[in-house]
Amino acid sequence: MKTSSPSFEIVATNVALESSLGNQRTSLIERMPKWLICIPLAVQWLWLSLRYLSPTLPSAVNPAIPSGGLVGEGKLDYFNGIGPRARQAIADFCAVSTHRQPTRLSLTKKMRAANLVFPIIAKPNLGLCGFGVQRLDNMDALLAYCAVFPRNETIVLQRYLNAEGEAGIFYLRDPDTDIGELIGLALRHSPQVIGDGIHTIGELIDADPRARRLLQSPKHRGNFDCTQVPERGVSVRLATIGSTRVGGLYCNGARLMTSQLLAAIDAIARDMPSFHGGRFDVRFDDLDELAAGRGFTIIEINGAGSEAIEAWDPAIGLFTAFRMIFAKQRRLFALGHQMRRRGYRPIGLLALARFYQRQQKLIAQYPPSN
Repeated sequence: MKTSSPSFEIVATNVALESSLGNQRTSLIERMPKWLICIPLAVQWLWLSLRYLSPTLPSAVNPAIPSGGLVGEGKLDYFNGIGPRARQAIADFCAVSTHRQPTRLSLTKKMRAANLVFPIIAKPNLGLCGFGVQRLDNMDALLAYCAVFPRNETIVLQRYLNAEGEAGIFYLRDPDTDIGELIGLALRHSPQVIGDGIHTIGELIDADPRARRLLQSPKHRGNFDCTQVPERGVSVRLATIGSTRVGGLYCNGARLMTSQLLAAIDAIARDMPSFHGGRFDVRFDDLDELAAGRGFTIIEINGAGSEAIEAWDPAIGLFTAFRMIFAKQRRLFALGHQMRRRGYRPIGLLALARFYQRQQKLIAQYPPSN
């Protein structure tokens, strides 16, 4: 799987070492078939739908976002209309339309206006689970990415952040009391192997059941040299994305949910139009700084449909994981009920189904992630 792109070899930091402690472990919920996971979730969703008389009630949580962020919304929908405090916290980005084939000149102008330089992250505006997300190191790679991207869609180009840490911070704000809170925090680690100075990257991957998912994911393309022998203690990052579908590891970071971090996230959320619930995906360099509400940059925002990914921590038992996911569902329905009483209407079921169908159709057409 050798390519011309540079490898992801980096010296392990305190953030990377934390993930390496359980790098080979997988949680029971990760190993379960997706259909089996969905059964209990669908049962509770149905019960909540009957209780609140709406199967799509959580879509009312964020009325300024299509479907409230349940499904089918674009990444740029969260950035539209934001104030200066929120904009300052987001990594620089620009939008590229594929209505016409982008040219070298048009892309150069777009990037220059957004203060973007290579390497950059390219991703679909309408995406999910890292599908179609690539790190691109030069203009030729960007042109090739645009050439195979679906027509009449939007690509988001964003500043590449070399920060070692990534976290998903789940936030809710009660519209009646106007009090915000953090209800979950997941530390997301990209797939990696730790060198021993003896074995090649390919051999290290073969010995790691989590990292082997890279080779089993049909919508992912590796960006490393399997024949390379990393030095002892060196962490080799194997992918740009951290999704579990390619071997990413999610750890519960609840201990980092401090009042300082809440204050920082709350200020950003209040600088967004009618945003009451979702997950802020951020990059950072230092755990202590993150807990202090400093030193992080937002790469994406997800709405009511964002998962409680901290439940995928291998240290969390199956029943505890489902309790965490169930609790988030209940909170979203209750929050949607409060918003409905204020006059906001949830999306219709057929409209939601159309959003979902379009999203799935596009995912199948996106270039592979790397």
